Amino acid sequence: MSLTNKDLNNIKDLIKVTISEDETLVRKDDLKYLPTKDDFYEQTVKILKKLDNLEGSMDIVSERQSKHSDQIEALEKIHPNGMHSLS
Repeated sequence: MSLTNKDLNNIKDLIKVTISEDETLVRKDDLKYLPTKDDFYEQTVKILKKLDNLEGSMDIVSERQSKHSDQIEALEKIHPNGMHSLS
C-alpha cells in the first residue's frame, strides 16, 4: 500500500499545524526575564503600602483644607471685601 498525493498533502498539513502550535508554546526561556511569584508579591505589597500612605496623607490634607476654608469664610464675614471696616 503506497501513499497517494492526498495522503502526502494531509501529512504535510498536519506537520504545518504541529509546527505552528509549537511556535506558540511558552517556554521557560521565554519567562526568565519575569519576576518570580515571591518578587511580584513583594513589589505589590510595597506599592500597596505606598498607596495606603498616600490615602492617609490625602485625608489629612483634606481635613486641613476644610478647616482653612471654614476659617476664611468666617474672616470674610467679619471683613467684607477683604478690608477692615473703618466706620
